[in-house]
Amino acid sequence: MRLQVANEYGDCAPRLWAISDLHLSLSANSEALERLHDHGDDWLILAGDVAERPDDLARAFDSLSRRFKHLIWVPGNHELWTTNTPDGPLGGEAKYRALVDIARARGVVTPEDEYPVWPGPGGPLLLVPMFLGYDYSFRPDDVPLDRVLDWAWEKRLRSADERRLSPAPYPTRQDWCAARVAWTQARLAAELPTGMGSVLINHYPLRADLVTLRRIPRFSPWCGTVATTDWHLRFRAAACIHGHLHVPGTHWRDGVRFEEVSLGYPRQWQPHGRGPDRALRLVLG
Repeated sequence: MRLQVANEYGDCAPRLWAISDLHLSLSANSEALERLHDHGDDWLILAGDVAERPDDLARAFDSLSRRFKHLIWVPGNHELWTTNTPDGPLGGEAKYRALVDIARARGVVTPEDEYPVWPGPGGPLLLVPMFLGYDYSFRPDDVPLDRVLDWAWEKRLRSADERRLSPAPYPTRQDWCAARVAWTQARLAAELPTGMGSVLINHYPLRADLVTLRRIPRFSPWCGTVATTDWHLRFRAAACIHGHLHVPGTHWRDGVRFEEVSLGYPRQWQPHGRGPDRALRLVLG
C-alpha cells in the first residue's frame, strides 16, 4: 500500500536521509553503525552496498529499523555478488529476489514495491528506488564495447564484478541492465503522478559526468548506463541519490541536485572521523 501523502506529523516534520556503501562485512563499519543514534520518525534511503551476505543485510535492516521509521533500499553490486549458502551458490537474479524477500519481511521498500510518497518538507514527492545495473557505456567514444575491459586493464583496473557478479539467467550484465532500464522506465512513465516530482534513487550515478574518480578514471565502465542521462529531467527529479563512487558530494545538473552518499571503507572515512552519523546526507527536511 502506498504511504499516505498527507503530512501526519504536525509541527514535528520528518526528515529524509540517505547513505550508501556501508560495507558491513568490515568490522569497523559494522561497529560504527551500531553507534548511530535514534532518528525517530525520519526516513532513510539505503543506496546500495550495505552488505554482501544476506544475513548481514538482514541484520542491517533490523538495526536501522529501530532508528528510522521507514527504510528504502536499492541493491549495489556488492550485494549482488555470488555468495555460498547451505543450498549452494546464490547469485544473479535469484540472489536479488532473495534480498528483496529479506527486505519485504522487514517492511523495507525495494525497487519491486509500490513507490512511496514522501509527505514531509518539500513534498509530496514520489520516492523511486531503482535497480538498473551498468552496461559499460560510461566509456570514451573511441573505445568500442569489445575493447572496454582491455582499455581499463591498460591502467591495471578490473572490477571484481567480472568474476563475482553473475547476470544469470541473462546472458550478460548488459542484457540484465537493459531489461531493468526498460522495465523501470515504463513503470515510471505510468506511475509518476501528473505534476508530481520525484526523488530518483539508484546505486550508480545516472550520468557519466558524475563519475568523479580522478585516481582511477578508467573504472567508469562499471559505474552506470548512458540510458539514464536525462532521467532527472524526464521524471521531474527534485533530487537524485546514488553511491558506489565512495566520493561523497553534491553536484548540480540542469538545476537538479545529485547527491553521492557513500560512507566507504574505513581507510576512507576514519582519518576524517566521518562515521555513519556524519556520513548521513540530508535529502529533505
